[in-house]
Amino acid sequence: MKIATYNVNGVNGRLPVLLRWLEESAPDVACLQELKAPQEKFPLEAIEAAGYQAIWLGQKSWNGVAILSRHDIQEATRGLPGDDDDLQSRYLEAVIKGIHICCLYLPNGNPAPGPKFDYKLAWFKRLLSHAQTHVKTDVPVVITGDFNVMPTELDVYKPERWVDDALFRPETRQAFHELVAQGWTDALRKLYPGETIYTFWDYFRNAYGRNAGLRIDHFLLNAALEPRLKAGGVDKNVRGWEKTSDHAPVWIEISED
Repeated sequence: MKIATYNVNGVNGRLPVLLRWLEESAPDVACLQELKAPQEKFPLEAIEAAGYQAIWLGQKSWNGVAILSRHDIQEATRGLPGDDDDLQSRYLEAVIKGIHICCLYLPNGNPAPGPKFDYKLAWFKRLLSHAQTHVKTDVPVVITGDFNVMPTELDVYKPERWVDDALFRPETRQAFHELVAQGWTDALRKLYPGETIYTFWDYFRNAYGRNAGLRIDHFLLNAALEPRLKAGGVDKNVRGWEKTSDHAPVWIEISED
């Protein structure tokens, strides 16, 4: 079973790129972030024509998450618990073939310090609380998406340039490490412990051409799922396509139970 995550940076504007990637990569499940589309503008017809069922949580102009599946999909949670006043569309859960799949788009947090950074850390705190309910269960669980965190210096090109950025500040990395310490496995780091892996390249300064990237899209597996991890990688070539997202799709393969 192939599970992917992809920050599409606008699901309608980049729909041809998304559909081409779905056809070429053929993931069983694709978690999408940054739809930038209200609920009623999600391109369901095109997604279904590509062979996928979908659930999604839209928001006008900003944010938005979706889970696409070639298999039956059962929605489990809509929105991250812990703050009924939070109206940003950033979190969605579904059960697919017995696997509990959590799709997130964690806040960017810039400029930091400031209100946006405070919101990022508060959102992270809610995620820590909610993730704790999943990590010890016998049900296989994956948390995936755009975390907007580079966990270590290995995950960022020229880390000295990012010390004051919300994606790399000590508070952000500490929150991610606290999350992993609950008992989650960082899937790509398990597979490639010492390799330079990036999932995002800015549009500016020829970042993709220079491979000046960041690893901010992650897969976290609980103990019930981690033994089934077979493979994983980044479809880096997709970042080089015309009118593409600044993220590349990331994927893992899970063995059948």
